[in-house]
Amino acid sequence: MLKIFRSRIYVAILLIISMLMLGVFGFRFLAEYTWTDAVYMTMITISTVGFGEVQPLNDSAKIFTVILILVSVIVLGYAISIITEYILSRSNFELIKQRSVQKKIDSLNNHVIVVGFGRNGKQAAQKLTTYGRPFVVIERDEEIVNKFHSDQMLFVTGNANEDEVLVQAGVKRASTLISALPDDSDNLFVVLSARQINPDLKIISRASEETTYQKLKFAGADNVIMPDKIGGDHMASLVVVPDLVEFLDNLQVATEGRVNVQQVTFEAVCPDLKTRSIRDIDLRNKTGCSIIGYKSADGDYIINPEASLRLERGCILIVIGRPEQIENLHREFAI
Repeated sequence: MLKIFRSRIYVAILLIISMLMLGVFGFRFLAEYTWTDAVYMTMITISTVGFGEVQPLNDSAKIFTVILILVSVIVLGYAISIITEYILSRSNFELIKQRSVQKKIDSLNNHVIVVGFGRNGKQAAQKLTTYGRPFVVIERDEEIVNKFHSDQMLFVTGNANEDEVLVQAGVKRASTLISALPDDSDNLFVVLSARQINPDLKIISRASEETTYQKLKFAGADNVIMPDKIGGDHMASLVVVPDLVEFLDNLQVATEGRVNVQQVTFEAVCPDLKTRSIRDIDLRNKTGCSIIGYKSADGDYIINPEASLRLERGCILIVIGRPEQIENLHREFAI
């Protein structure tokens, strides 16, 4: 829509330039004015300021002046209307776009809010996109918002330290908030505000300093991640157990962003809510995936659980498989 208005503006500018050239050449050759006088007469005629003539006009020059006045009224009127319409339409377009984004955000439930779209925020957004989780990004840099905004990437422009911005992002309906701001004090304020608005919200915060870790936990963060510490540990592990680390790096996401590790809830494998053993659900034969972990309702983990282990309500299974096997898992259990 804005492209159409731009093309109309170009037409209006071209008409104005053509009208000016017509006036200058007309006064220069019909009224035999000098080039300076021709330009002067053209400008005062088009602008209708009412100054007198440089020198008396002959009949042909008078007829030309009348035509120039009529043409200038039409062209300038058209140009002013197009420019005004463009400005108003641009404002309306931005308003409509913001309302459309907000309408999509308002329709979300149990979504994830990512605060900050820096290096860590982008990584979080990419991971959520890979796993098909709906999310909203809060970012105060308008250039970043305009650059990365899309139908799949919903942004709220503003400072997440303000409660209104968090509410606009749907914090009251969200399941999780990831605060990935580079400054620890900003993350602390976001955690405090979010926890006050939604006591049931799961909050994951980034931290740069070890001294901030306990403060963020005390403020209400469920998990505090220190990227620098993880990065150093990861690099050291590549020295000590390089093959194992490379294997683990390839577990979560395979080529082309396809998932090869998935968690499965009790309700998905036992839709009738009756307890069954791992052998009974026969997940390996049905999908090709293997169960490598079990988390009980109490939060206890079992690595490589036995086939005789009976599943309880609230438990979670961690399964691994090739991307096509994970797709079979999704189809078989409607995940």
